[in-house]
Amino acid sequence: MSVHISAKEGEIAPIVLMPGDPLRAKYIAEKWLTEPKLVSTTRNVFFYTGKYKDVTITIGASGMGCPSIGIYSFELFKEYGVECIIRIGTAGSYHPHIKLYDVINVDVACSESTFAKYAFDIDGNLITHQGNAFDIINETAEEKGMPLLTGAIHSSDIFYRKNMDNPAIVAEYNCLAVEMEAFALFANAKFLGKTASTLLTISDVIPTHEQISADAREKSLNPMIELALESAIRFQKSL
Repeated sequence: MSVHISAKEGEIAPIVLMPGDPLRAKYIAEKWLTEPKLVSTTRNVFFYTGKYKDVTITIGASGMGCPSIGIYSFELFKEYGVECIIRIGTAGSYHPHIKLYDVINVDVACSESTFAKYAFDIDGNLITHQGNAFDIINETAEEKGMPLLTGAIHSSDIFYRKNMDNPAIVAEYNCLAVEMEAFALFANAKFLGKTASTLLTISDVIPTHEQISADAREKSLNPMIELALESAIRFQKSL
């Protein structure tokens, strides 16, 4: 048991899928896992462990932002021996040609965040995915005929800002979209020698102001979730 996760030893699987929202974790666990067991409810952040096609997987929420996923992913890696975390979230597209429902497998997370620098003395404003999960996800998507974008994304600490123009980092690294967590997840995995990847479904297109409705959002994430689950099976076989 760690400070922020109350699961007992052995109740967290080596592979964890992490949506941001605790209720989304509940939805995923109840829809896709066999006999999901709720193993942690500390701070109403839910973690479930169950089977997906005979592979034990944990689904747990990360919360919002680098500090939140920084805490949960570090404790999962360090205290529970997790080998791989796949973040599954939503993002806002910076480009009109990247449409609603498109899915991105994140190659590089770019950020103005000081998280990596002050936590681990990792310099620079970009961190790549860690380990082989990124490649496994690409291979799984190709076999299933699922379109998948890859590239750099912007992990921002800021949701609302005075100047709503794109930050300079977006043009510097040709960031496809913006979210708030991948940079810290990759930093933790880099420091601890673990595997981490991030899958993002485009939920809004910033230049055109298009967005997925609240009613459609849950169903729209299903292809990404299924890709993450199938990739988790392949990762387990690679251990």
